[in-house]
This record gives sequence, C-alpha cells and structure tokens, in this order.
Amino acid sequence: MNSADLGLPVDVPSTALFTDHYELTMLQAALRAGTAERRSVFEVFTRRLPEGRRYGVVAGTGRVLDAVENFRFDDGVLGFLRDRRVVDEPTLEWLAGYRFRGDIWGYPEGEVYFPGSPILRVEGSFAECVLLETVILSILNHDSAIAAAASRMSAAAGGRGLIEMGARRTHELAAVAASRAAYVGGFEATSDLAAGFRYDIPTVGTSAHAFTLLHDSERDAFTAQVDTLGRGTTLLVDTYDVAEAVRLAVEVAGPELGAVRIDSGDLLLVAHRVRQQLDELGATDTKIVVTSDLDEYAIASLGAAPVDAYGVGTQLVTGSGHPTCSMVYKLVARAKSADPKAPLEPVAKKSMGAKSSRGGRKWAARRLDEDGVAEAEVVGTGPVPADLVDRQLLVELVKGGEVVAREPLDAVRARHKAARDLLPLSATQLSRGEAVIPTELVSP
Repeated sequence: MNSADLGLPVDVPSTALFTDHYELTMLQAALRAGTAERRSVFEVFTRRLPEGRRYGVVAGTGRVLDAVENFRFDDGVLGFLRDRRVVDEPTLEWLAGYRFRGDIWGYPEGEVYFPGSPILRVEGSFAECVLLETVILSILNHDSAIAAAASRMSAAAGGRGLIEMGARRTHELAAVAASRAAYVGGFEATSDLAAGFRYDIPTVGTSAHAFTLLHDSERDAFTAQVDTLGRGTTLLVDTYDVAEAVRLAVEVAGPELGAVRIDSGDLLLVAHRVRQQLDELGATDTKIVVTSDLDEYAIASLGAAPVDAYGVGTQLVTGSGHPTCSMVYKLVARAKSADPKAPLEPVAKKSMGAKSSRGGRKWAARRLDEDGVAEAEVVGTGPVPADLVDRQLLVELVKGGEVVAREPLDAVRARHKAARDLLPLSATQLSRGEAVIPTELVSP
C-alpha cells in the first residue's frame, strides 16, 4: 500500500539531505575501511521521559516510512555534495544507487512508550542504516512530543471537543506535522488546511476579530457571516462587549445558532455567564467554544465550566513545554564481517554520565495485571518469556526495503486511545510524577 492508496494527495520529496554532515563522512570512512557492509542493528529509544510526564506517545511512524521510502540521492543532491566536497567520488557513486533494503520493526504508531522502550529497530548494513539517523529522529522527536501534549490535553478535556489551531505559532511545515500528531493524540480537527489536504484531517474555522472590525457594526458582521455560512456557524463574541454580542448573535441567527467562541478574559467566569444568557435567550443547544493560550492545565481548570470545545494553539505545537522527547538512535549490535551469515554481537556506548546505552537486539512486551491494567514495560534480549509472547509490542514496518505497515490515521488515533486506556488511572493525572509503570530489563 502506498500514499495514494490512503487518499493522500501530496507526494513527499527526496529526504536524502534531511541528515547531518557526519552521517556521510562516517559512510565514506566505513566504505574505505571495508566495514560499511557489516550487518548492523540500530535502535531508537529515550533514556527518560520529559520531566513530570507519566508516559510517551509514539507518533510520526507513518511519516518515517515516507521518509525512508523517499531517501534518494538524485542528480541535484549529488551535485550539491560534490560541489561542497562533502564526500569523495566513490562515496557519491555508492550514494547514487542508495535504497534502504533492510528491515524496520517498531512500536505501532499511537502506542505508548516508556524509558528504554525500543521504539524503533532498524536493521541492515551499517551504511544503509546510519544514513537514516537524523531524519528518523527529527520526525519521531517532534511528532511524539506533540502527540504526548495532545494526549494530556485530550485526557484533561474529558470527552469535550479539541481543535488544533497552532499553524501560526510554528514553522509552516512543522505545523502540518503537528496537526497530524495532535490528531493521533486525540484532537478532532485542525484549522490548518494544508494538514487537511495532506492527511485528510477534518478542518474547521469561521472568523477572527478582524472580520468584526471590518464591518460598521457587530450586527453587520454577524449578519454577513450567518447569511454566508448559515445559522449553524460559530460567532466570535468577545470583540467588544460579550453580553451584548451574545444578545446580537442570537437575535441575528436565532436559537439555532451553532456556537459562540470566547477568546479572552476569565474563561471560567465568562463561560458560565454566556451559558446562562444563551439559555435565557432560548439558545439552549448553542455550543460554547473557548480559545486563548490554552494548555492541559487550563483545560482541566475549565472542567466545571459549561464549555463544549477547546481550541489550542501555541502550547500544543510546542509540546506544552517539552518540544522534544530526547530520543536517540544507537548502534546496539553488529557483525564482525560483511558476511551475511556472520553472527551479530552486542555493542554499547559506555559513559561516565547518564548517556550510556545497553547493547543487544531487543524485544519489548507490556505485562498486565490480573485486571488487565499495564504494570510493567519489559525489555530484553534473547528469547521472549512464554508468558509475554502474546504481549510483544514491536511490529514489522519495513521488510527487505518494502513498507509493509501503512495504515489510516484514524486507526492510529484509535490505537492510542486503547493503549492509554490500559494504563493505570494515574497516567492521566497532570501532577508531576515518574513513569506510570516501570521498565524492567531482562537478560538471557
């Protein structure tokens, strides 16, 4: 299955230069040393969750698959590398025929993860795997951070609607990825049309304060909007006086008015007043949407307010204070020769600080208690214990260079909700704490 099969209308361009200079210099040196073709295993993991977070969310896997599939060195890219003398001619010749032909396993997108979880495992020759480090990390670190923030906001919203509205608060391309990740984490719609076009995410939007200010009166603005978009539209009521705007909104649209949006002030107090006023005017079915620099804490604080939906921007697309997940891509096993039959040997970085890694090709499983609630993330090398065989987390994503696990975004979104629901209840508490379940390391 390819992107076209999922109805995605935008092709991904070459991702070959979404990498660091040293990936190519390592490649050149390994080619010259005769070690480039040694079978190798790289793993993506994080040593810790962002401070105070109870779980992480795997997001961006679908974008990683696109990036790997489109990692190609065309004539323009090769010309750039040649002009800058980044690598020598033999290396350029090797790059001209580059295709990732290895295997990739990973946590399915939408799944939760914990410190030490082998989120992605990339297997192939050293040469073909090492080139993918930067692009894989850039996607997973960004998207997983946004999805984790979205998941916390979704839990805080308690089933109320969530709209992603952060396009103007981040890079224009990052905004599209952020919308996708927010949808995975539980948001229902986005204001960003590029995200709707690329990923078929529902898009919403009506008007800004500028539209009201354009007209000679608030009544004229509301009338123009209702005449154009219908009575089910959402009218922005805090440009001038909220109470007067609500009165005008119902007068213009009638009790069939779809919603009003509040973008400033004491949202808890204003929402209660607006709800009371709408009910008194007979607009009992008119919804209330609130915006204005919301994060998960602000959303939770509005839990007792008569709010029907939240629009979130800046805090969402910046990961609500944690814009990265500190994921790393480390070599954990390699063969001693280029012989395809040479056995893999564990390798690991040793460090005086907290940056050491654990060698060996790993599996992961989540152990549940007698009530079906997750109680531990079990990570090991060697044989998988019999009681955990059916609880393994890694799935095959790429086989022999071919993507085998593309899936609709709605399936990813549903998976995340199911995975979060299996965690202990404390996972969704906003108070700071450690990972909600421990990671247990198992050796053969």
